[in-house]
Amino acid sequence: MNTENINKDPENPKNKAQDVVALVDNLLEGAMNAGASDIHFEPTGAELVVKYRLDGVLETVEKLPKFLSENIIARLKVLGGLLTYRNDIPQEGRIEITGHNSQGVLDERLAVFPTIHGQRAVVRIFYQHRNLTELQQLGFSEAVYKTLKSVAFKNQGLLLLTGPAGSGKSTTLAAMLRFILRNFPGKSIVTLEDPVEIRVEGVTQVQITPFGEMTFPTALRSLLRQDPQVLMIGEIRDAETAKIAIEAALTGHFLMSTMHSGMPAAGFLRLLEMGIEPYQVTSSVCAILNQRLVRKLCDKCKKKNEKTATFEIVGCKDCLNAGYKGRVLISEIVELNSELRKAIVQKTDLEKLETLLKNQGHTNMLADGKRLIREGVTTVDELNRVCGMLESE
Repeated sequence: MNTENINKDPENPKNKAQDVVALVDNLLEGAMNAGASDIHFEPTGAELVVKYRLDGVLETVEKLPKFLSENIIARLKVLGGLLTYRNDIPQEGRIEITGHNSQGVLDERLAVFPTIHGQRAVVRIFYQHRNLTELQQLGFSEAVYKTLKSVAFKNQGLLLLTGPAGSGKSTTLAAMLRFILRNFPGKSIVTLEDPVEIRVEGVTQVQITPFGEMTFPTALRSLLRQDPQVLMIGEIRDAETAKIAIEAALTGHFLMSTMHSGMPAAGFLRLLEMGIEPYQVTSSVCAILNQRLVRKLCDKCKKKNEKTATFEIVGCKDCLNAGYKGRVLISEIVELNSELRKAIVQKTDLEKLETLLKNQGHTNMLADGKRLIREGVTTVDELNRVCGMLESE
């Protein structure tokens, strides 16, 4: 990023304001050019650090003078329609997309939060990935892909997706909706999202406004009277939403949603912790899909280690010397069977559930990641970064 023209003189407010507008525009445009998913503006005691999240990893791109910090955040607030005079509360907004790079960007979301060194801001960028719209394009293993297709053909039940933010859950849900639309063009499909990240033609999408009167539970109750056949809820965040979703899945609706959980077995226990009865969980949940994104080795510079028969990072101009370029999906899916249902009804703990799945030959996410290592798609280090240390061979 070229910042040579930034005015370093804090006593010249006119020039400083012009510099800040141009600087913020350049940082936003540079992030879109690089394909960054997030831009972090992090204040410290001495400077404002700007970072891009590239392929899931934060990279520092600028360290700006401290005196510019407040003005940069104020400019972001103006772009996001936030209150510039309130520096003591968290705020969220949306930045209008402009410029020649906007055609590949769906949305830009701004979040500002006060810290001891000033306000911290994060801009999330949502892209339209045209090569990731269909289920078969996402990179699932053949077994997971087959199971997801089978689940999509069900008339009722609940499919849960688990994984951290930025693990591709919204992309998977959108692809599932398109798959259902293509195979069942007459079905009534409605989504409740906060916010609507990916627009799907042929689906009624409803955006839930934070702190508004129409909450997830309120909207979900009302929608069940609108005769939907397929419902997608952006996230099951609380016990009330979980209860209504389970009841809907038990009464002739097919639902899809996300939940924060580290592994599929923990997802079942999370529902129990929310007060859902074990028999309701076993009768309503079709499957739980757990997924992550790992960085792909750069095809132009990766090098094979003949001793280990695996590929290693090198770094080149094409991947900005990172050795990685792009990301790929790793996943695992658990369908309920008689043994698993029995264990859930007995409220078996997480360790025993995991042991049961292992004894049944369940292919977990680490095993799926090892498949990509053998195929030369990613590395052990990258899998360790995303999933933790690999199990011993």
